[in-house]
Amino acid sequence: MLTESQVLQRLKVLKDPEIGRSFGDLDMLKGVQLSGNAVTVKVELPTPAYPGRERITQAIRATMMQESPDSGPVEVEFSAVVRGSMSGGAIGLRAKNVIAVGSGKGGVGKSTVAATLAYGLKTLGCQVGLMDADVYGPSIPHMVGSIDRPAAMKVTTESGEEIERIQPVVVDGLKVMSMGYFLKPDQAVIWRGPLLHRAITQFLKDTDWGDLDYLIIDLPPGTGDISLTLSQLLGLAGAVVVCTPQQVALLDAVKAISMFNQVKIPLLGIVENMTGEIFGRGGAKAKAEELRIPFLGELPIEAGIRIRGDAGRIGSLFSEDNPSRQPLIHICEQVAIQIARQLLVAPKMPTLEIL
Repeated sequence: MLTESQVLQRLKVLKDPEIGRSFGDLDMLKGVQLSGNAVTVKVELPTPAYPGRERITQAIRATMMQESPDSGPVEVEFSAVVRGSMSGGAIGLRAKNVIAVGSGKGGVGKSTVAATLAYGLKTLGCQVGLMDADVYGPSIPHMVGSIDRPAAMKVTTESGEEIERIQPVVVDGLKVMSMGYFLKPDQAVIWRGPLLHRAITQFLKDTDWGDLDYLIIDLPPGTGDISLTLSQLLGLAGAVVVCTPQQVALLDAVKAISMFNQVKIPLLGIVENMTGEIFGRGGAKAKAEELRIPFLGELPIEAGIRIRGDAGRIGSLFSEDNPSRQPLIHICEQVAIQIARQLLVAPKMPTLEIL
């Protein structure tokens, strides 16, 4: 008769198909239940956005059949706890992972990818915030379909001090902060660097984000100083670079990659947006292979994405009947697993190089 201990011993040497380390090393096995000869294995994933979890079920069943052919049916129960570095604790930010979404140039759909990444991770079961750091051209409020102005609320700290905190706008369960909420539709922001630094710092420190699994930050296009500000304030989980397939866009994407490398922000990978007949296909994937960085997926040039974004319904892209849902989910899963892989394989904080 099998014991729970025997089952755990046989399974803990199995390698996770995504991380590449054993379940025992990753502390993913959380228990075994035996009922007669039936076996239930409890597995804790490092993110709810784990891709292809059925591969774990298949590996466990195959091992049990080989090692214990007399065992009965084998079931796998999944739970998930997002792994993270909580690197924003020094400024009071309770986000396990902060992800920057950038590009080398404008017009490649960076804000669309940032917004869909936030909604996708929320759809997959994560607690998510979306911060629009594109101060000069804030488009996130329009995409999510909210014109509410964030409220300020006085709160009392544990030490008895009374401070003012900004309450983010909540849209369909997603916490959102943007300079666009404080501007008139036709108002331009004409600021120098120090004011930008102060605004970004306020959005991070003074906003009551609560406990987040992921905070997605939509960066301005190009290689400005906001990325340097972020790298000095907190250790980011990583950056996602967005580009379109054609060579002109890829030239600028390489500059964005170079910028993230210089400010010691880990690169999670590249997303190819607007894939299709107009701009071509495969340019970003080829560049990722050339630079030996992860390719996170491609988003087709599909009218529904533009229509829903223009209508302020970007979150509805994850409805079951939307043809873009699957490529979007794939990108979200790849971003999440890249973060988990970096944390679990080489859990080291990047060191900021002062430029």
